[in-house]
Amino acid sequence: MLKPEMNASLWSRGMMAVIAAQFLSAFGDNALLFATLALLKVEFYPDWSQPILQMVFVGAYILFAPFVGQVADSFAKGRVMMIANGLKLLGAASICFGVNPFVGYLLVGIGAAAYSPAKYGILGEITSGDKLVKANGLMESSTIAAILLGSVAGGVLADWHVLAALGVCALVYAGAVVANLLIPKLPAARPGQSWRFTPMTHSFFSACKSLWCNGETRFSLVGTSLFWGAGVTLRFLLVLWVPVALGITDNATPTYLNAMVAVGIVVGAGLAAKLVTLETVARCMPAGVLIGVAVVLFSLQHALLPAYGVLMLIGILGGFFVVPLNALLQAIGKASVGAGNAIAVQNLGENMAMLLMLGLYSLAVKVGAPVVGTGVGFGVIFALAIAALWFWQRRQ
Repeated sequence: MLKPEMNASLWSRGMMAVIAAQFLSAFGDNALLFATLALLKVEFYPDWSQPILQMVFVGAYILFAPFVGQVADSFAKGRVMMIANGLKLLGAASICFGVNPFVGYLLVGIGAAAYSPAKYGILGEITSGDKLVKANGLMESSTIAAILLGSVAGGVLADWHVLAALGVCALVYAGAVVANLLIPKLPAARPGQSWRFTPMTHSFFSACKSLWCNGETRFSLVGTSLFWGAGVTLRFLLVLWVPVALGITDNATPTYLNAMVAVGIVVGAGLAAKLVTLETVARCMPAGVLIGVAVVLFSLQHALLPAYGVLMLIGILGGFFVVPLNALLQAIGKASVGAGNAIAVQNLGENMAMLLMLGLYSLAVKVGAPVVGTGVGFGVIFALAIAALWFWQRRQ
């Protein structure tokens, strides 16, 4: 039974503490990415190493996927979030003090892997039913606002002083740790589970099988994996697209363009909360197909103003597409394998998609494929993949 406070409105103290912690953590993640990319440029790492940095990050998600869901369900999720943000703080601080950036970013990835099942799983403990879609909209809006501000802050500060940018990231993570302390302590969702390796992995892969065999959760898993794999690849595409298409070589302009996607996702998440329920999730699918079309359109731009507009459109379509799919998985996962396990399975799928797409993108950069052509091909493939998923779901 949830504590009485957790049955309060969407604007309860518990929800606000979760949103504040998530905002600071996501702000740090995005500022750190652009600050570390600037560090790689200063230290003359090759261009193809930039997506490798993110592959190290998502590799931590994949490696720890069988365990982090159980951790989130076995302890109070607010405390799990606090420890995870502590690991992020350690990773950012280590980069500040000269540790290899790939090693430091790996520590941040481990913290993020542990953080994700807890941050989404706690929503299902604070609220339920149709409010869960609204809670996800609030979470996504907070996250995207953090992406917006964090990305810009990381790029602008890195243009001024790379070490200062890294230091700000560490301080923001420290703020997230403090915010986590304000989350009311909820009872563990599934205490007393075995911590032996074999039972833990068996439990995780049983959850994978259970969610994959359910048509609705399979639909959600594939859709969100395609979306986030595409999203992280687009972010790195922007870094190389800006100097090629616009002739601009600073660190800030790619972050401004990323910010437009973030603004759009806030709008799209709000529209999804108003127009889509758990019973009408299929309404989000046309937006998914149009994301690919918009990426193709963006890749062909050669002026800054139209690029801003198209990227905002991509964000609106993305928010409308992904928020209902997240809510669907949380609602069904909470009742079947546990919210933490469901999000851990989702993270595995999303990060495998990221690893695959980033690997292909890094390979394309290494062999000298044209940036514009890579963007067009990427958009076409994404649109076709979402259309195939939509057709597959309607046949179920």
